[in-house]
Amino acid sequence: MSDGILSKAATMEIPISSNGDTSSLPEDDGLEQDLQQVMVSGPNLNETSIVSGGYGGTAEGIIPTGTIKGPGLHPPPPGPPSGGEEVVRGIAVEKFDIVKKWGINTYKCTKQLLSERFGRGSRTVDLELETQIELLRETKRKYESVLHLARALTAHLYSLVQTQHALGDAFADLSQKSPELQEEFGYNAETQKLLCKNGETLLGAVNFFVSSINTLVNKTMEDTLMTVKQYETARLEYDAYRTDLEELSMGPRDAGAVSRLDAAQSQFQSHKDKYEKLRADVAIKLKFLEENKIKVMHKQLLLFHNAISAYFAGNQQQLEQTLKQFNIKLKTPGAEKPSWLEEQ
Repeated sequence: MSDGILSKAATMEIPISSNGDTSSLPEDDGLEQDLQQVMVSGPNLNETSIVSGGYGGTAEGIIPTGTIKGPGLHPPPPGPPSGGEEVVRGIAVEKFDIVKKWGINTYKCTKQLLSERFGRGSRTVDLELETQIELLRETKRKYESVLHLARALTAHLYSLVQTQHALGDAFADLSQKSPELQEEFGYNAETQKLLCKNGETLLGAVNFFVSSINTLVNKTMEDTLMTVKQYETARLEYDAYRTDLEELSMGPRDAGAVSRLDAAQSQFQSHKDKYEKLRADVAIKLKFLEENKIKVMHKQLLLFHNAISAYFAGNQQQLEQTLKQFNIKLKTPGAEKPSWLEEQ
């Protein structure tokens, strides 16, 4: 029996190292952060399966108030417990069981994590998948940097447009009040008005770029990374219960050990199924994320290039055509602030 269990348990096991060298694996943010991740999912004590009819468990450790004796105190006559008392007692026992299971699971996972970190254990590794996950995290960091810089550019453009608008108004006012320089102030006012209009158009394009990158980074990529975190937790649980099963398999074969071994095999299989499902989910999400990223960035980089080039070339027609090409339109002119995006 033990040989079959061990071979099944170690199907996907890849030792970290026989001497504790973990340099071939990608580094996590740190042992403390990993331990916090293990502890973060506490037991849910707000939900129970008790709805009515009592609970089948025992009430060991509960001291009935009737057993407390003192002067003038007499225990009430015994009687059958009410239905409400049975429900409350059942919920308390069930919550205790939930906490107990969570504690055991946390202990096993913490033990496995420390064993991996100090090179005394082994972990299941999917090198191809973990390489893709690390690449995603690096890509997200770089895209966050681009997003930060693009937002800074938006702020600078907004300030520039506001300044050009104010300067154009000042030139127009001076044109009316300085007859000898009316023509010069006049065409400078018109130039600033044109630059302001082109600036608003460029600002619309850059805002669309920022909005799209923000969605890609903070929604699409983040959603995939949430699934990755679930997968990493499931991997740790799988290895923890695999290690537990292997240790029990090498122990004595008395009646109690056989029972514990059967229970360990059942728990191991449950965590293995969960791990393999999440591993498949991550692989699928990574594939679709890569396809979506290429599609989105192809469009956004083309938009950004065409809009910036047309603006600094002073090509108003090309700048407006770029917004039409990507189905971007500005809000109605005349607002106090430069126009913001509306996507059709």
